[in-house]
Amino acid sequence: MLKRYKIVSIICVLLASETIKAQCAMCKAVVEGGDVSMAEGVNSGITYLMVFPYILIGTLLYFLYRYKKRVKN
Repeated sequence: MLKRYKIVSIICVLLASETIKAQCAMCKAVVEGGDVSMAEGVNSGITYLMVFPYILIGTLLYFLYRYKKRVKN
């Protein structure tokens, strides 16, 4: 069962990688064709979107730490 899960996961990652590459090329084309303020806007948007997963993971890890500390005592 676990072996099948790994194979399906690898296939999904490989299929998704083509889509990811296409999106990077599109962003690059937009930035190259625009002015400096457009490039700064794209960079700010990327930063804004990347902050939330880190906040969510940090919050999850904090609550897991607090839960394990409470269970241990």
